[in-house]
Amino acid sequence: MPRVNYQTASFLTSAPTLAKCPPDTGVEVAFAGRSNAGKSSAINALTQQKALARTSKTPGRTQLINFFGLENGEDCRLVDLPGYGYAKVPEQVKLEWQRHLAEYLQERGSLRGLVLLMDVRHPLTEFDEMMLGWADDKEMPVRILLTKADKLKSGAAKNALHNVRSRLREWEDLVSVQLFSALKRQGIDEVHQQLDDWLVGNEVS
Repeated sequence: MPRVNYQTASFLTSAPTLAKCPPDTGVEVAFAGRSNAGKSSAINALTQQKALARTSKTPGRTQLINFFGLENGEDCRLVDLPGYGYAKVPEQVKLEWQRHLAEYLQERGSLRGLVLLMDVRHPLTEFDEMMLGWADDKEMPVRILLTKADKLKSGAAKNALHNVRSRLREWEDLVSVQLFSALKRQGIDEVHQQLDDWLVGNEVS
């Protein structure tokens, strides 16, 4: 059982920039991914809530940094970072999002780990590698969720997992990878264990 009750997650606030974020105290874990990687669905599945993170048939709707508090108050948070790379917005707006993402990842002292979501059929995009680069610069641990694993047969999904792990071998001290499906609730227990480790120091086997 997870040590944190993720069903207690509730919306705290949204911020357009690092300067507007809540006080940089306590601990938080951020979720990032391309706009079509299934990030909102994953957050909703992990918290067993249908609409905590807004899902949309129009990828790229999340343009703010969204903070969710957990049962022990505002000092323990999940953070939904803006989706990137797919939204039909001007290039200048995308660059602005990128700058705010970089500032948050590099300067946020309470950030303990990053959950990076990738569509299992299209992993390690340019955006994904950019996020890994930022995390590497700060020595920030990353858990990669290969989402929509239900879209592939078991053998193909395992091959995709192996290929991503092989490509990221140089980062294996910081980066771990798993299959995930919000629809089938696959991989949720493993993510809860990792979140516990980051948020409350629970050892992950």
